[in-house]
Amino acid sequence: MTENAAGISRAEISQAAAAAGGGGAAAAPYEPNWSSLDSRPLPAWYDDAKVGVFLVWGVYSVPSYGSEWFWQFWQGSKNPKYIDFMERNFRPNFTYQDFASHFTTELFDPASWAELVAASGARYVVLTSKHHEGYTNWPSAFSPNWNSMDVGPKRDLVGDLAKAFRSKAPHVHFGLYHSMYEWFNPLYLQDRHNNYETNLFVETKTVPELYELINQYQPEVVWSDGDWAAPDWYWNSTVFLAWLFNSSPVKDTVVVNDRWGEGIMCHHGSFYTCQDRYNPGVLQNHKWENAMTLDKASWGYRREATLTDYLTIHDLLTTLAQTISCGGNLLVNVGPTHDGRIPTIMEERLRQLGSWLDINGDSVYSSRPWTHQNDSLTPGVWYTSRGDRVYAMVLEWPEDDLVKLGSVVTTKHTSITMLGYGQGNLTFTPLEDTGTHVTFPAMSKVVSQWVWVLDMLGVIPAGHTTQ
Repeated sequence: MTENAAGISRAEISQAAAAAGGGGAAAAPYEPNWSSLDSRPLPAWYDDAKVGVFLVWGVYSVPSYGSEWFWQFWQGSKNPKYIDFMERNFRPNFTYQDFASHFTTELFDPASWAELVAASGARYVVLTSKHHEGYTNWPSAFSPNWNSMDVGPKRDLVGDLAKAFRSKAPHVHFGLYHSMYEWFNPLYLQDRHNNYETNLFVETKTVPELYELINQYQPEVVWSDGDWAAPDWYWNSTVFLAWLFNSSPVKDTVVVNDRWGEGIMCHHGSFYTCQDRYNPGVLQNHKWENAMTLDKASWGYRREATLTDYLTIHDLLTTLAQTISCGGNLLVNVGPTHDGRIPTIMEERLRQLGSWLDINGDSVYSSRPWTHQNDSLTPGVWYTSRGDRVYAMVLEWPEDDLVKLGSVVTTKHTSITMLGYGQGNLTFTPLEDTGTHVTFPAMSKVVSQWVWVLDMLGVIPAGHTTQ
């Protein structure tokens, strides 16, 4: 368990960290300060990818009740709901560590996970390497007896999945989530007691783990979390990021989020998350990501979830349209089970998303925000663009097959088609004041089942001079 990390001498851990490749002085051009780190351009692949899948998986997948914060809610905040659950279902003196031997993953097939993520249309994947419970999904030298090789699966979950993606779905960029803090690690609790004026936990656990992950698995997304309780200098965040951007094996392609210390979120990072399920609905001036869940209440798998707890495919595509139109990426979370399955309803949502992207992906991949993000006249219409093409994602099929676009002005060069409808141009007429009236084809002749996309050439945004 996490407490055993204190049983290794500091010198031994420091030596192991050095062997893993961390701790060296950063080379130019990026210095360990936010001004310098923020000057690094965003690798183009991330902005073009638009869609990712988030896999939140750990020991909490065994009780699979309430949330992935099960341990904290049970023994930290003493939530009566969790206490009652344990008293009714488990023997006295059962510990959270006892759950680990039941994290069996016997049905985990990395190749099938890679196939599913590829089928979803996602262009990157992020797996939890370690959540706030401290259990590592790889055989970390810095988490003895509390990792996936020593207890539970008896295998390297991170390594197995990384190999599967690079073999079966090489176009999907592989990324890792990592929690900076651990709820009950005595080293962390000691540093917290000292008002973070000591950082034994960071020097011997968190930062060595990060170097180990980067050097062994070469993730192209480093999704940090659990940082908010302490300032960035306690976590040595800028020193690590300078090494990551200057000298690491992924220095040219890696992207990082914005969770590197108290007050850093939504201010520094390759992309901003700002808060869980962040969906501002307006264009942002920095690349951002909407990390959201198919289960409305939890990131980890919950056995007690009901059908209404899950997003419908229309909910998911609505969130996608809103997010991409405003310049964000969508990171769709699913929570696997303790035995290594993607729950059927989550698989269905991912495959539905993929079938939609197979038809309408031109409006998403490598797209950019248009002048208008949503329509000024008709609710539920969101815009993207690619070169001289403008795409209108229409969330609901319009009444009488007619949609009024207040933000689009036609010209003599205009043509409008619908993705998934292969029978030519659609009829359109200018509105009296400004905008365009578009006639939809018969629904029976359109391949797409949800959220219909107009592909427009030769249009200009309302409010601009007609060409």
